[in-house]
Amino acid sequence: MQIRPATVRDVPSIAALIATFAQRGKMLFRSHAELYETIRDFVIAEDADRLLGVCALEIIWADLAEIRSLAVAPAHQKQGLGRQLVQTIITEAQRLKIHRLFALTYEHPFFERLGFSVVDKNALPLKVWSGCIKCPKRDSCDEIAVVKTVLQAPPLLEDPPDTYADLRYEVPTPLQMRGRSQ
Repeated sequence: MQIRPATVRDVPSIAALIATFAQRGKMLFRSHAELYETIRDFVIAEDADRLLGVCALEIIWADLAEIRSLAVAPAHQKQGLGRQLVQTIITEAQRLKIHRLFALTYEHPFFERLGFSVVDKNALPLKVWSGCIKCPKRDSCDEIAVVKTVLQAPPLLEDPPDTYADLRYEVPTPLQMRGRSQ
């Protein structure tokens, strides 16, 4: 078994694995288009060219990134593969000098065993919620937020209190769009 960066050739297998859990309401569905656009975020675990697991790192801000799309094929769960995928993502976050990682999950005990702490979702910046627009549970989200400090050095940027104001997910109105093209 090896863990490696995903390639575009992995997209159909990644999509199929994620869809297995999305159909059960355990994670968000990811389209082939979205996976191709974000393929650099993903690592996969494979054995003899079979996809066993997947995980992604999405950078949110200078000091914050999300672990997302963590999925291990049912036949390969409870063997430490999820832990190895998350550790690979933690190592990459440290390489990138990211201070904290978070995940939105139904498996918070798994993350707690890896040193993450449960936090109130409202403590996370607004940018975190931009993906919620396409979630069928957006009005009644029942995922648990977990956070872990992965780099003991202080964050690269000390953000003033209103820094996250520019991270709101706003769809421009047609009038705003017309004004931009002139």
